[in-house]
Amino acid sequence: MSLTLDTYRLLGRSGLRVSPLALGAATFGTEWGWGAERDEARKLFDIYVERGGNFIDTASTYTDGSSERLLGEFTRANRESLVLATKYTTLRRSGDPNSGGAHRKSLFASVEASLRQLDTDYIDLLYLHVWDDRTPVEEILRGMDDLVRQGKVLYVAVSTAPAWQVSRMQTIADLRGWSPLVALQIEYNLIERGGERDLIPMAREMGLGVVPFSPLAGGVLTGTYSREDLTAQNGAFGDRTRKSFNVALGMVTERGLAIADVVKEVAAELGRTPAQVGLAWVLQNPAVTAPIIGARTPAQLEDNLGALDVDFTPAQLARLEEAGAIDLGYPHTLLAGDHIRRVTAGDLKIETRR
Repeated sequence: MSLTLDTYRLLGRSGLRVSPLALGAATFGTEWGWGAERDEARKLFDIYVERGGNFIDTASTYTDGSSERLLGEFTRANRESLVLATKYTTLRRSGDPNSGGAHRKSLFASVEASLRQLDTDYIDLLYLHVWDDRTPVEEILRGMDDLVRQGKVLYVAVSTAPAWQVSRMQTIADLRGWSPLVALQIEYNLIERGGERDLIPMAREMGLGVVPFSPLAGGVLTGTYSREDLTAQNGAFGDRTRKSFNVALGMVTERGLAIADVVKEVAAELGRTPAQVGLAWVLQNPAVTAPIIGARTPAQLEDNLGALDVDFTPAQLARLEEAGAIDLGYPHTLLAGDHIRRVTAGDLKIETRR
């Protein structure tokens, strides 16, 4: 695999061209206790864009709005050349029940806030950020379609939602002539591979490009964590560092550290860093359009971009696959087994092309 940021890919069943790695802007601002100050964030933005990157990911509430505000400042000179993706549904004002959720009032208010903070007339890609089972899907889709018709949003997408709901939404949008979903954002990495059960196959079938967040499992795959962190006694947010936050969320496990050990072994063999190996594994999945990288320093960003030209041997790829393999469960395991093959195809040789 040899890619560059200006080797663009189509996003889902759209004609939108995006870079194979998206720049995550959740690290723009320090309101959450970590992240990059303005000048450092500007360096990250400039490095990414100068290398040909055009796909930038944020959300209305990232770093309490600083992420969008900084992007609004940084993109003034080249706004049209960039694909800005933002999200709605997370609570924007504590105590205000309608400042969060997927409903129409939250949707329109959040988009207007994002337009102001991003200092732009339109949003390229709008995600429903977190699934809301209190809002009818028809209300969500109609609201999104209205925003597209108004020109305030160009494309719509969904993040962190059940596969059956996403496929249902896509079907309704198709039947009613509303704007289709073109992207699905999920957590996907060598440690978290649950998306392989239904979400990723569904996305390929329904025309959504997969945009993974946390492709390095919150830094676990970079070798940042050790067995000592398994017994760390931090509070809910500990000392308000990203590391203590991830430990408190239970992201550091024995299984995860064992997978990280294999990543480090393969990285040593290739003369690469563990971060590059972890990202390159995600990139080699044909269903993946663009993993989101969330660097805090220019050095981290440069390291992550090195994943674009990592090549695995078949044996190395097999070791990584085995290390993070999951049980797909019913009905997937049954359907892929020899018994079902025998009773449905017997000894016939049937070639599938998709």
